[in-house]
Amino acid sequence: MSLPSPAHDPRAFLRALYDAAVARAQPAVVMRDVLPPPPRGRTVVVGGGKASGAMAAAMDALWPADAPLSGVVLTRYDHVPPAYKARPGRISVREAAHPVPDEAGRQGATDMLAAVHGLTADDLVVALVSGGGSALLALPCPGLSFADKQQVNRELLKSGASIDEMNCVRKHLSAIKGGRLGIASAPAPVHTLLISDVPGDAPEVIASGPTLPDPTTCADALAIIDRYGITLPPAARAGLDSGAYETPKPSDARFARHQVRMMATPQMSLEAAAALARRSGLDAHILSDEIEGESRVVGQVHAALARSVVRRDEPFRKPCVILSGGETTVTVRSKGGRGGRATEFLLGCALALQGEPGVHVLAADTDGIDGVEDNAGAIVTPDTLARATALGVSARARLDANDAYNFFAPLGDLVVTGPTFTNVNDFRALLIV
Repeated sequence: MSLPSPAHDPRAFLRALYDAAVARAQPAVVMRDVLPPPPRGRTVVVGGGKASGAMAAAMDALWPADAPLSGVVLTRYDHVPPAYKARPGRISVREAAHPVPDEAGRQGATDMLAAVHGLTADDLVVALVSGGGSALLALPCPGLSFADKQQVNRELLKSGASIDEMNCVRKHLSAIKGGRLGIASAPAPVHTLLISDVPGDAPEVIASGPTLPDPTTCADALAIIDRYGITLPPAARAGLDSGAYETPKPSDARFARHQVRMMATPQMSLEAAAALARRSGLDAHILSDEIEGESRVVGQVHAALARSVVRRDEPFRKPCVILSGGETTVTVRSKGGRGGRATEFLLGCALALQGEPGVHVLAADTDGIDGVEDNAGAIVTPDTLARATALGVSARARLDANDAYNFFAPLGDLVVTGPTFTNVNDFRALLIV
């Protein structure tokens, strides 16, 4: 298949870069080299996340047919690969809500803990963990109601807290995350296979580390709660204040036989996109796979960089592609707006670019879902603001209302992919020609 021309079809070219990034993170592509050998006893598969359904399907296909295999994995609604959903295999793949937990997530987490109960040292637990698992694995600590857990999650999502901060709080209010699933699996060894969606790829942060020891403390969680003014249910405050909700730590001997393998990361996907861009004859530059911050502000910074390239050929010479990843945040200032991190980034970027000639930008979430919408992201072109004005759509008003989806939708500039069955976080590409 020929690569679209960046000069003649910039939209298709940017979409090809996104597709290359997503393809590099597909479980069926990357799992074979990280699977452990079958144990003497049983193999039980657990885990959760937006990619975990596809991870389970890939493992089932690769695992020997005569080796015992069972378990419970949770993924987001509509994130089970169609072939595995039509013909379920040996691993029970459940679906639940994301980003606000629901009863299906609570039941799935309960069943997951039951699945690892009573194992021996001859058995093996394989944990398939990917981004999104923190919300999916929704089992509150003793003393907390499920409604309490949902309330805290909603407030965290609106607060502007980083993914590390949100997951620190989630771990300490969970009966399964923060290493508790790993402890429940003892004395069986645990092999945790990860697809990273977090800046820095810290294994214990991905999906709030259900099988991995947690270096953070109840005091850390309380500091985050206070920093963002989040209202805690009284039982949650009491559990954190007293230390009753403390998580298992790295010194715990029950983690001694655990192993961790990283299957796919944001950097790997950015490198795949960069390699494709270079095949077209363009220079490709990866800024970072760890960019965080307020989405609209990060968009403004990317726009400033693009303008410098266009006007001064600094710090890069045009034509070129600039790539970045990470996980930005959106502080919700207005009720009723629609959109996620990618479209808010793009709207901030478009306003800062002001139609800069030769600059085209795509931003999208690699799981195919920007926030809770039906799009992965969107595209900005040099005539984006002019086309919006002609339709009577105000970029500034839509940004102020956290309503970036309804800015890009009338323009026909949303990127809609459906679930991609993987998740290596935000993908951003700036094409400067």
